[in-house]
Amino acid sequence: MASSLTCTGVIWALLSFLCAAASCVGFFMPYWLLGSQMGKPVSFGTFRRCSYPVHDENRQTMVMVEECGRYASFQGIPSAEWRICTVVTGLGCGLLLLVALTALMGCCVSELISRTVGRVAGGIQFLGGLLIGSGCALYPLGWDSEEVRQTCGYISDQFDLGKCEIGWAYYCTGGGAATAMLLCTWLACFSGKKQKQYPY
Repeated sequence: MASSLTCTGVIWALLSFLCAAASCVGFFMPYWLLGSQMGKPVSFGTFRRCSYPVHDENRQTMVMVEECGRYASFQGIPSAEWRICTVVTGLGCGLLLLVALTALMGCCVSELISRTVGRVAGGIQFLGGLLIGSGCALYPLGWDSEEVRQTCGYISDQFDLGKCEIGWAYYCTGGGAATAMLLCTWLACFSGKKQKQYPY
């Protein structure tokens, strides 16, 4: 099976896939922010949450529904900052995934990844990592929304967690993006074999 990648390129392809997978899984999981409400654990992502209060008509009281799901609509996301974060982070994850799958194809297809294509792919990875990093930086701006304050205590504010804590999915998303941006971008420069010279 012919490959268009150097040995460094194979490492780049595998690391790119792991970084993209980590960022995408972290982005999809609703465990960016962890807290509790009415004695039940509650967690938030950018566009999903676990456990939410609903009004029980029979008992005329609020009860916690312990299940995870996404918000009913894009406008249902608690803050404008989280809506921007969702779009920016999702776009960044898409770019990382695109490069990772192309790199993996380069392991099996000859003449797919040249030196120039490798450098362009590295640039796209840098942009993807930058977008995800921007999304992670925007996320704390939404901590002053009413939903978060109900869970984290009314002392929570932008960049102030109150009684909540940052969850593993936030670190997973940011860590995958940082590795892609810093390490994969550099490895991409040495990933492709030299372009073959054609006589015409």
